Order: sequence, then C-alpha cells, then structure tokens
Amino acid sequence: MVTTMFEAKDAVQAEGKPITDHFQFHCHSGVSCYLACCHKVKLRLFPFDLLRLKVHLNIDSGQFLERHTRIGQGGHPYFPAVMLNMTESENHPCPFLITDGCSVYADRPSACRTYPLERAVEKTGKRKQLKSHYFNTAHPYCKGHFEEHHYTIREWERNQRLHDYNLMNDLWAEVDAFFATNPWQGEGTAGPRQQLAFMVCYNIDAFRAYTQQHNLLNFFRLNKDQRRRIEGDEVELLKFGFDWLLHELGDRRTLVPR
Repeated sequence: MVTTMFEAKDAVQAEGKPITDHFQFHCHSGVSCYLACCHKVKLRLFPFDLLRLKVHLNIDSGQFLERHTRIGQGGHPYFPAVMLNMTESENHPCPFLITDGCSVYADRPSACRTYPLERAVEKTGKRKQLKSHYFNTAHPYCKGHFEEHHYTIREWERNQRLHDYNLMNDLWAEVDAFFATNPWQGEGTAGPRQQLAFMVCYNIDAFRAYTQQHNLLNFFRLNKDQRRRIEGDEVELLKFGFDWLLHELGDRRTLVPR
C-alpha cells in the first residue's frame, strides 16, 4: 500500500532507497526558488487535509469542495481523488498563497508539510502492521536541497507537526486500500454506495447530518465517552466514519452492533 504525497509541475523523482538516517534540506525566503513549489501544483487532498483546511477557513466542507477542489484520478480506478484547484492567474499559484507565503500554514495539507519528502506506508509481518517509509524528492527548481541544514526523520516529523496527519492518513490508506477491492457491488462510478463513501470521507458536515438523521450511533456499542467524542469532535467523527464504511461495506469487525 503506497501513499504518494506530492506531484508538482515537474516530474517528481524520488530516490530509490528510503531515508533511514538524515537528509539535507532547508526552505527559507532567502533561497532563489522560494514559493516556486506553490505554483502549478497537482496537489491531492486527503480527508484530514480537507477537514483541517475547511476549519481554518471557517466554511463547511461542502463549500470548500465547491470552491477549491475538483475530482481527479485516484491511486486506483475504483475511487476518485480530490485535487486542490490552483488560481486561474499567471503561473497558477495555490489559492492560499499570499505575498509572504502560505495563508493556511498552520493547517497546510499533508503534501506541503511533508515536502521535500514523500511518505509511503505498507503492511508488513504476520500481523500486517503498517510501516512507513520516507523518500527524498528531487525537483530541478528546488534549491533547498543544497542548504547546509540536516534533519533526521523524527526531527522533521516533529518540526512539521506531522503526527496527527500521519495517523489520519494511515487510517485513510486502510480505507482506500479497501476501496481498491471495488466494493461497490457493480453499481459503477458515482453510484449510491460510492457517493455515500465520498460523503463520509470528504464532507464531514454532511456526514454529521447523516449520522444524526439516521441515529447512526445508536446502532453500535459505544460507551458514553466514545459517543461524546464522536458527537463533539470532527476528527473523531471522521475516524468513526472510516470504521463505519469498513463495517457497512466490507463486513469488517471495526464496530460492534447493538
């Protein structure tokens, strides 16, 4: 199972061996390529990316999808990707780019905060546990690779505050791997089950309304604390949504029915 984080205007070249020790990189306003990577980007948004961005912008997820995204080709043919639209102006900058840099920096997407690395996850061992690998990218325009600054992977994860993003993206990778099995029962692209799955993953506001309308939480054994967190925290609601999809569509034991 591989999660590719970033595609840019030039082809991404990832070094063949995972980074196990440290890497050299530093991005700052003094490098000649500063903000070049924020133009003409094919940027895929993962569910947690969209959730963080719509909260930052104080709009609901449906509005964010309509204003800032388009549907693209996913990592497999059975579920689409959500792509961030670039601005229709010269050099097609990111819509959140301002003169001084990123206007949504605290809640920037996974790909942006992981760069210049790409992260991949796979299942290993008898217990099929997820293991992550980082690979270094090499864009011709990026001069940050030549700056005299070194990071270990752990330092980079801490510096870029990647923990929550990696956790949620690992959960998403599990769900997307399930979608790759084509669980839509022959209904085809954008059928009712696929549309339901898309809503759960990318439109958390609509999924909250759906959960309330259908009294979804009452169908499962959830203690008071679990229910309180799901009802009051969108991240916990998204986690529940992932589990519910695997339970509902895949007959997985991710939730315990009443």
